[in-house]
Amino acid sequence: MRRQRGLTLALHMALLLGMLLVIGPFVYMVLTSLTTDNFSLPSPYKLMHSSKTIQNYIDAWNKNHFSRYFVNSIGISAVTMVLSLFLATLTAYGFARFSFPAKEPLFKLFLFSMFVPALLNIIPQFTILKTLHLVDTYPGLILLYAGTGVVGGTFFLRGFFERIPTELEESIVIDGGGKWTLYRSIYIPLSLPAIGTLGIFSFSGTWDEFIVALTLIKTESHRTLPIALQLFQGQYATYYGLFFAASMMALLPIILIFLIFQKQFVNPNMSEGSVKG
Repeated sequence: MRRQRGLTLALHMALLLGMLLVIGPFVYMVLTSLTTDNFSLPSPYKLMHSSKTIQNYIDAWNKNHFSRYFVNSIGISAVTMVLSLFLATLTAYGFARFSFPAKEPLFKLFLFSMFVPALLNIIPQFTILKTLHLVDTYPGLILLYAGTGVVGGTFFLRGFFERIPTELEESIVIDGGGKWTLYRSIYIPLSLPAIGTLGIFSFSGTWDEFIVALTLIKTESHRTLPIALQLFQGQYATYYGLFFAASMMALLPIILIFLIFQKQFVNPNMSEGSVKG
């Protein structure tokens, strides 16, 4: 019994240490963003005893067109997430429930495209968008983001769609419902946990993306938030409070998206128990 208590205590201490290692830097960043006298990284003692202010957040929001870049990224990320989820669910539904020639070879070709490094695709993607006159436009950037996310989303969602019992389709088919009704009434509602997870990945991936946005967007007023953070890092490299305040504001939408979709993780398999054996 004493040995078991010792192991339990050691496990709890290890978990506590791991939690401190994860949360500690985040707390340090928050406290630093609330102090103004920080042209060098402040010590933990100074952070705990110095006065706090939100002036860094106000200054960061008004510098280097940060607010404009923030709004640009919000719009691009939201539209990309919705479009990616729509295309990925449709494609996954087709691969999961439709039969057509070369179905599996085509799916494997989809998967093969995931192994191509993103940097190698920039030149052909730029050439195609230039031919379509979509360079330096939001539709071109959104189309590129959504297109590159469809393959991973299809691979992720196909397994969930295949786990949904086909017996659930019978009542809708009897009532005259077609494939679109099945997709809308059964497959989407029962796959909300997977779709919510994919939504978080899609939004955060678009929100943090830097290289493609820097390559395609030339107009300064059309740039996205990661570019603004790079400008902050270069111009205010030693003003840690201002840079950390900008970074905290950049994290806020990711946190909000997680809070919105986290309720979908409560029941990971909503189709369980829907069909009696």
